[in-house]
Amino acid sequence: MTLSSYATTAYSPANLHRQPPGKSRSGLKRLTGQRLPWGNTQEVVPDSFMTPGPSSLRHLESVRLKRDQELAQGTYKPAPLEHIDFHDRCDHEHYRHAPWSTRTHFWIYVASFGKVGFFIFLVIGLITALQVGFVSQTGFITGFWESVKTLALVLLLPCLVFWGLASLVIHKLPRLWAKPGKGPKWELNRRTGMITVFKYKGKEATEHRALFPEFDAYINTTPDRQGLPMNVLSLEHRYSDISIHFGDIQPPDRTINQPLALWDFIQNYMDTSHPLPDAPLFEEHRHNDPTTVEHDKAKGRNPRYWINMDDETFKKAKHEMLGRVDRINTLTRPNLMAQFVEYN
Repeated sequence: MTLSSYATTAYSPANLHRQPPGKSRSGLKRLTGQRLPWGNTQEVVPDSFMTPGPSSLRHLESVRLKRDQELAQGTYKPAPLEHIDFHDRCDHEHYRHAPWSTRTHFWIYVASFGKVGFFIFLVIGLITALQVGFVSQTGFITGFWESVKTLALVLLLPCLVFWGLASLVIHKLPRLWAKPGKGPKWELNRRTGMITVFKYKGKEATEHRALFPEFDAYINTTPDRQGLPMNVLSLEHRYSDISIHFGDIQPPDRTINQPLALWDFIQNYMDTSHPLPDAPLFEEHRHNDPTTVEHDKAKGRNPRYWINMDDETFKKAKHEMLGRVDRINTLTRPNLMAQFVEYN
């Protein structure tokens, strides 16, 4: 086993030092964004990171074992998309987010529109058909049936076509729809303690990189289409315009608890004095991280804790984690970074 080594720039609260004053934020940002305190994190995992489930982990493990066996026997045939680099990573060293291409999202949206539209129009259409049947001068059955035929021809059939076509492409023709985007959007690097934001101009990519302690986390609140407040987490560099909005991986929420949990999750992930967050997605990588290895050995943690968990126990674990997220105390904590930074 080869453990990943940490760079001298890796983040740990014990290694923080004095930093220059942060630049002033605009009035709009001050109005819509609430800065969150650093430190004193809790062992919480946002709901969107409590994946994959144990059954999926076992399936992935079986696929890897079969692949290794076939490679050893010389009988392995690569999967259709195996050679494609989708630029995303999630392991003991880096969490890198890379959106898929516009073409990929197009087919996903078509499938979603067809499926959701079919059931919505089916329910609304049947209710409408019943009403038409009751007031029809030709009788209930005739009026109802005529309305159903119109519904099926005008609304349900197009939705079924969209749903079926997109499902066919997604499940049977992966080369037609699965295409990576230009490259990664951002990366959190535990080993180096750096945050990188990637900017693209045509095919040219530039990397903007800064140390994790130079960022502050904010809850950004904006109204949705109904005017209700929606909250999303962002990381914003204190001394430049580098920023990451996490709406792609943590959907905006009407409460602030999930974004708050994501901030603790990120701090725990980047903190090399702290083990990797105990989430299913890091299960196979824990043995590669030095701090995590020491922690798991001291605690006697089962290295197959998540993968051997049954579905019912996993549901209870997710429910318990939701309860811990609901009780998160972020907004009452002192700000550790205030000892090292003068905020404007």
